[in-house]
Parts: sequence; structure tokens; C-alpha cells
Amino acid sequence: MKWIETDLSGCMIVEPQVFGDARGFFYESYNAEKYKNAGIDRNFVQSNVSRSARGVLRGLHYQWPNPQGKLVSVLEGEVYDVAVDIRRGSPTFGRWAAVVLSAENKRHFWIPEGFAHGFAVLSDFATFTYQCTALYDGAADAGIRWNDADIAIDWPLGAPQMSAKDEKAPFLREVSAEKLPAYLP
Repeated sequence: MKWIETDLSGCMIVEPQVFGDARGFFYESYNAEKYKNAGIDRNFVQSNVSRSARGVLRGLHYQWPNPQGKLVSVLEGEVYDVAVDIRRGSPTFGRWAAVVLSAENKRHFWIPEGFAHGFAVLSDFATFTYQCTALYDGAADAGIRWNDADIAIDWPLGAPQMSAKDEKAPFLREVSAEKLPAYLP
């Protein structure tokens, strides 16, 4: 596996070693020991799969309290995947990192606890999978507006399709400090 650091400390792109021939391919998508050696020592307790059409944007989501770390990838199609640092006191608070995840490149994106997450579908459809370090907690479900000008994510689409909840999420500056995780160096 190849580990690629992003500008956000803790967020990491993972490129698995792919073995392929005329029959198809094989790759190891997760190995606890290799992830631990790369500094990602987590226990995944929930695995989810979603399917979305071209132009759908999901996010920016997070849970607080009871934050989730997420290991995300795409099984079919292609997405523009984004993590935003929302940890109070972090030197990169409000900054974002993005990666294109696709069935073709087989990349994974590790998004630790304390980050908001979202993605936009670039292909006709995308089947997206994510493993989480905490169970979904509806009472802790929260979000940040996808087009927050202070964050200024360079989304590769103009007028996305999204849920009413995501469309009306607050801007980061509107979220009170107690509803955001704290940075722990």
C-alpha cells in the first residue's frame, strides 16, 4: 500500500497494490496491521454503501459528540471526495483536502474523527462505501454548508442535487464552539 499525506494532518490517501491479469484484479482494501503501521489504529464498527447519480452532492457531514472516522472508497464510478477540518483550535481549521476516488484508481481516503466529509458524483452513478469508527448516532448528526464561502471548496460541479438537510446546513462560522470537536495535538 502507498500512503499519501494531505495538507490536513491525519487525512490520508491510500493506494492499494493491485494485482491484475486477463481474468481481472485483486487488491487488499484493508489490513489492520498495515494501517496501524501507517498511524491509523482504529476499530471499524459500521460499514455503509450508498449509490448516487451524476451531480449528486452528499455532505458536508459529521457527528458531534460521538465523532466518526471514515475510510471511504468507490466500488463503481467516480466521486470528488472532500474532508474539512472543523476541530476548534486546529492550525488547519476550516481548510479542506480533496481526492478523486474511482473504481478505476481504487484509492481510499482516510478521514479521521474531527473532520466534516462530503462527496460529489462525477460519473453517471457511483457506488460509495465507507467504514466508520463509531456507530451512526442520529442525535449527533450534524453538517456544514457545502458552499460555505469561508471554506471555499472548489467543487467540480455547479448546481448539485442534494437533500434539503444538506442544502440548509449552517455555515461553519454559525456553528457554536460546543458543537464542534476540539483539536488535540
